[in-house]
Amino acid sequence: MKNMKIADIIEYLEKLVPLSTQEEYDNCGLLFGNQEQLVSNVLISLDCTEEIIQEAIDKKCEMVISHHPIIFKGLKKITGSDYVQRTLIKAIQNNIAIYAIHTNLDNYRFGVNYQIANQLGLKNTSILVPKKRSLSKLIVYVPEEHADNLSNSLYDAGAGHIGNYSECHFESKGIGTFKPGSESNPFEGEIGKRSEVKEIKAEYLVENSKMRIVLSALFANHPYEEVAYDLLPLSNENAYEGSGMIGEFDQALTQEDFVKRVKELFHCDSIRTSSTTNNSIRKVALCGGSGSFLIQQAKAKKADAYITSDIKYHEFFDADNEILLMDIGHYESEQFTKHLIADILKKKFTNFAIHLTERNTNPIKYW
Repeated sequence: MKNMKIADIIEYLEKLVPLSTQEEYDNCGLLFGNQEQLVSNVLISLDCTEEIIQEAIDKKCEMVISHHPIIFKGLKKITGSDYVQRTLIKAIQNNIAIYAIHTNLDNYRFGVNYQIANQLGLKNTSILVPKKRSLSKLIVYVPEEHADNLSNSLYDAGAGHIGNYSECHFESKGIGTFKPGSESNPFEGEIGKRSEVKEIKAEYLVENSKMRIVLSALFANHPYEEVAYDLLPLSNENAYEGSGMIGEFDQALTQEDFVKRVKELFHCDSIRTSSTTNNSIRKVALCGGSGSFLIQQAKAKKADAYITSDIKYHEFFDADNEILLMDIGHYESEQFTKHLIADILKKKFTNFAIHLTERNTNPIKYW
């Protein structure tokens, strides 16, 4: 297998699911390792534990990519007094890099919740609660003859996406004026004389998480020495970033058949549910991991059922006979995430080996 730098893997993953889209409490990214380190084998898992590091050693993997970060809080010492410290010591001793891709992958339109929806066979899926204030409008002024080249560069960097549409922008024509100063190096015009240029005013929708890359493309491809541009924050919902997912079946199921289907698909030893309702199940909301914070949003979207985990006792009362709440278990809800991460990597890299863990890291046992 050909070696690949850790930095190359990180660059690809974080261009698709930027670290800036993770929740404030989270700790995604490279947790241990040197970005210049070469890797030929990568192990993918839901959790990072001593077992997982040992499996990486056995399979000669130089890097572990897990969904859940092994480090959530700051460490003041590493003495091996708990499983987090022991896992890190083992990784450090064997020079195994650790990378976590957690709530940024949860918030991605085609991330964890999309994977769950696909397992269920839901159609017409969309994010249950799209994020607001994660979009901006980029307005830039460019000479007419350079407008197409600049637009193509910005599209390649991620600008101009609106829902399921790409390469979107609006332009209007006008006249730009400028007078180069004595220290300037103008693209056109003469120092000390005011010039007029036929320009395009171009407007693009940009996700804030991609703004750094888009602005880099702007400065690299705009002909002017000083680029005139505006950034306007927007309150629009972002259809490609947010919490949970909602979709529907082609045909409604009885509640009994639906529960049996979920139990079988997610290999659940048991499922906790609220009291059954009189509704059949067609519209389903879901959130991998701890998702009780979305119960009211699932009800507001008229979902017949809501699948998640870690629902507290009193939160089951919130169903109020309007929705079937289902707690299928944290591990069970996210168990297919390792397949998602592997599929994402395989689309880009074919020159190193990608291994899925064979370990079941679920810390909860059922009797």
